[in-house]
Amino acid sequence: MTVPRTVGVAGGGRMGVGIAHAFLLAGADVVVLERDAESASGARERLERAVATSVERETTQRTAEELLSHAGVTADVADVHGAGLVVEAVPEDLATKADVLTRVEKGLAPTAWLATNTSSLSIDALAGHLEWPERLVGLHFFNPVPASTLVEIVRGRATDPLLVEAAARWVAAIGKTSIVVRDSPGFASSRLGVVIALEAIRMLEDGVASADDIDTAMVRGYRFPVGPLRLTDLVGLDVRLDIAEHLERELGERFAVPRLLRTMVAEGRLGRKSGQGFFRWDEG
Repeated sequence: MTVPRTVGVAGGGRMGVGIAHAFLLAGADVVVLERDAESASGARERLERAVATSVERETTQRTAEELLSHAGVTADVADVHGAGLVVEAVPEDLATKADVLTRVEKGLAPTAWLATNTSSLSIDALAGHLEWPERLVGLHFFNPVPASTLVEIVRGRATDPLLVEAAARWVAAIGKTSIVVRDSPGFASSRLGVVIALEAIRMLEDGVASADDIDTAMVRGYRFPVGPLRLTDLVGLDVRLDIAEHLERELGERFAVPRLLRTMVAEGRLGRKSGQGFFRWDEG
């Protein structure tokens, strides 16, 4: 098996369930860790829906029952301590991620690995909280996980080179392409993606064109699979704001946050998850 026999995923939101789903389809036993019983119940429902969709679309030859027999959802951190790999996928906050990684690390076997699904936070800063920083690597998945084809592998200063090699094999095994970048603000994908999105928001703010026309320019003119404003809706305007603020602190004024983005977040127009962002969505 090219993926670990058992993979833990700490965080059962949209991203965490997507990651768990990907490893489940690749043949791993998967355990999703949530903060409490209520959150675990929600994560279980999301995973069941994801598996049902795979079966309906015939992206797997296994039945939903068979797949789900290899999946568990829990609120007890001890349940992921038997995993060969645990991927942290909690909200993009350094303290929250560090706390989860520290709690997970305490019970892991010496041969197990840790990964963080961060889009912009420092791997070195997170590794600094761990007893064995060499066991941590960044695995930056993209939303939505089932449709995305890229995973960014981020190596920190202490990351074991064997872990980077193993991560590339795992990414290939779940049917995605990997790139390897060193730990730096925004890595490669967020740094490029955010600067394009922020300029698109400024153009909308300045009345240069409508949101639909700005996106069409990039989709038709530059062959982007989705426009920067629609993608911001998918990512979440609040998530985009947090990343932009981090990059502005680290890299300077070229990542300055447009007033429109702050206004929309303050008003709760967060994109697909709230039903309204730069575009209207049928589901929240």
